[in-house]
Amino acid sequence: MSDNRKKLLYEKQAQIVKAMAHPVRIAVLDYLRDGERCVCDIAEHIGCERSNVSQHLSVMLSAGILECRKDGLNVMYKLKAPCVLGFFDCITNCLKIQAKENRRLLEVL
Repeated sequence: MSDNRKKLLYEKQAQIVKAMAHPVRIAVLDYLRDGERCVCDIAEHIGCERSNVSQHLSVMLSAGILECRKDGLNVMYKLKAPCVLGFFDCITNCLKIQAKENRRLLEVL
């Protein structure tokens, strides 16, 4: 792969990571782990206003992380690529490793 293509790939990857880089968005993605949900259920589960949740959903839709469809008056959202959840599992593992290292450091003090 050429350097220009690699650079473009890295930029696209960064766009996706940026689109997920907010606690509300992470909560939405985690909630969608179990399948498709309407915006009203997402907002209630997360404890945010629908308008706020809709803005976050829009960012993730634009980044290609989510997809949506109309179901009567409801807009239903689901993960476009559920494998993205593996990214958060990896981050959680990193946090566990950091916690272990911090515990060891505190034991030395």
